[in-house]
Amino acid sequence: ALEEAFRKFAVYGDTAASGNDMTGKNFSKMCKECGVMDGKAVTSTDIDIVFNKVKTKGARTITFGEFQQAMKEICCKRFKGKSPEEALQAVYGLMEGKEPGSAGTTKACKAGAVDRLTDTSKYTGSHKERFDESGKGKGLAGREDLTDNSGYVGAYKGQGTYD
Repeated sequence: ALEEAFRKFAVYGDTAASGNDMTGKNFSKMCKECGVMDGKAVTSTDIDIVFNKVKTKGARTITFGEFQQAMKEICCKRFKGKSPEEALQAVYGLMEGKEPGSAGTTKACKAGAVDRLTDTSKYTGSHKERFDESGKGKGLAGREDLTDNSGYVGAYKGQGTYD
């Protein structure tokens, strides 16, 4: 469960990531969201220091093994009164089964002006012809003037009523 959480945070925000190694930004995000970083005993500076300590020189990411090493360093600081083994299990307990959240991201705008602009029932003129009664677009048929050789004028709506 811990490795699964590691992989989910490793690929967060990077479509090309394999999930086998994690960047410092994602490591910091994981520690913050799982409650390892509390702002008092463990700060963001501590997280960055530990990350740079465990990663291989010149690398920009850590593997799962290096991640476990980093957790061993952080756990004693986060849970001071416990033994290293108990502290490590407590930290792993915080992280297991967690997924990266998207708090503070921008939501789609639902202001009055946007609603008015996207309401197809209020369209007039040639724009009205691009949508059916339900407001769904007609696609190509709504954009292009298709030739009609029936003999009626283009905008005449009473086609077929004359005997």
